[in-house]
Amino acid sequence: MNRIFVDKYAKKHVKHNSDSNINDVKRVLKTVLDSKKKGASCNICGQPIWAIGSAFSGFNGCFTCIIEESDDSQDYELY
Repeated sequence: MNRIFVDKYAKKHVKHNSDSNINDVKRVLKTVLDSKKKGASCNICGQPIWAIGSAFSGFNGCFTCIIEESDDSQDYELY
């Protein structure tokens, strides 16, 4: 998984989701990232959450449970 800062990811997200407000996106990302750092786990399997996916999926989930794929090498995660 490729690491990306919150601000950089928020800009990418808004670029591809023009109806999104960048400040709202940053707030949600920072909230979920904080939860991840505190040990939040996937509601389905118990693994550490994928912060980006959890921010927009509506539940705390790991990459595999949200995307239903195991190869995360082309995706981003916050740090």
